[in-house]
Amino acid sequence: MTESADIALIGLAVMGQNLILNMNDHDFVVCAYNRTTSKVDDFLQNEAKNTKVVGAHSLKEMVAKLKKPRRVMMLVKAGEAVDNFIDQLVPLLEPGDIIIDGGNSEYQDSNRRCKDLKEKGILFVGSGVSGGEEGARYGPSLMPGGNPDAWPHIKNIFQSIAAKADGEPCCDWVGDGGAGHFVKMVHNGIEYGDMQLICEAYSLLKDALRMNQEEMSKVFDDWNRGELDSFLIEISRNILKFKENGDYLLEKIRDSAGQKGTGKWTAIASLEYGIPVTLIGESVYARCLSSLKDERVSACKLLDGPTSKFEGDKEEFVEHIRKALYASKIVSYAQGFMLLREAAKVFNWNLNYGGIALMWRGGCIIRSVFLGNIKKAFEKNPELTNLLLDDFFRDAIHKCQTSWRIVVSEAARLGVPIPAFYTALAFYDGYRSSRLPANLIQAQRDYFGAHTYELNDKPGVFIHTNWTGTGGKTASTNYLA
Repeated sequence: MTESADIALIGLAVMGQNLILNMNDHDFVVCAYNRTTSKVDDFLQNEAKNTKVVGAHSLKEMVAKLKKPRRVMMLVKAGEAVDNFIDQLVPLLEPGDIIIDGGNSEYQDSNRRCKDLKEKGILFVGSGVSGGEEGARYGPSLMPGGNPDAWPHIKNIFQSIAAKADGEPCCDWVGDGGAGHFVKMVHNGIEYGDMQLICEAYSLLKDALRMNQEEMSKVFDDWNRGELDSFLIEISRNILKFKENGDYLLEKIRDSAGQKGTGKWTAIASLEYGIPVTLIGESVYARCLSSLKDERVSACKLLDGPTSKFEGDKEEFVEHIRKALYASKIVSYAQGFMLLREAAKVFNWNLNYGGIALMWRGGCIIRSVFLGNIKKAFEKNPELTNLLLDDFFRDAIHKCQTSWRIVVSEAARLGVPIPAFYTALAFYDGYRSSRLPANLIQAQRDYFGAHTYELNDKPGVFIHTNWTGTGGKTASTNYLA
């Protein structure tokens, strides 16, 4: 059997098919395989007709058609399915061959797989793939990580098929182990935040200013011409003006949003590593609250809110919303990069933060002009601890701050829920505060549990006080309340 294929791809759902066609467009020969082998034949006879794509009806046949080192990419459901395919592939492969997981796998799974396969001589890559169906077909954002020995063998394929921003591929090596999937996880978390912030801006335009969908679509169109220029603003504009049978479709859609887990994983990682990624967490909770549709309908009949209406200048308030959205978006990305920096310390990853921003400039869901400024910030100062401390973002927040506060206070007055806007502003105010009320928390914990506290003039020295005169002198340092 002729070893003719440059790479194999397992999984012929739409993403897999489009990625194969993208590779074919760039002159790579791809061997397509799917567990349901009839899909292979259907794909070759339809979407892949008249291409160089070849098919296989078994993993053994697929592996036999690959050039060495063999490169096998999977786009299958995260979790057990990935492990099952790896178990079937390992006996068919040789040391130096490469397995690539392009699904939305949890980064800890990728850490484990990379380590386990290295012991068997197989090079593992866990790669984030972002951009949806269109991105996969015409240029996704790719975030590969894992065993670095694999990168020279997949670099040409990955960077050829990736989206381009300013002529540069939106793909580079991220780091060891699960680094690629961790970066993709944070990307998805930021995506949750962006989507929630845009939805809250939409809610303010609709419920506070009583705009119709045509008016809102024009607002989003204006926003997309400036600082907020992005894929998500663009599609939101298109959604708002979309009609089906003469009626706007958006208002017919049930206000209950689902999730696939990556936003939740980001929130869990932030808690695990002690990084306050509050906006992404709040965005996940907002989806959870939206799913309580029946309860909300019942509560709406029983729970009162304010009866006041907006009485200001509508055009002026639209501009306040734009600035509040921009400032909140800055906080969301700042928090995401804080989490990336902490994970890099924990796992000893050498992450290129400016490079990550570039990878997100094109092809992916969160692509925006905004990311170019993040890239410049980290190029200027690779040791930057927080984007809010960069001159560009600091000045942007200062310009938007008054509008941000006006929007948050007006939303509270009108009873329009904007939790992501709220938490972004609260984080900003907390981060810029040299003193927070955590001293009282230290005292409370020591009072009820003898957990000790530090004094300002003795950092690192923990002491206990017998607050009531009846407690003992023994301190407990093991239990955290």
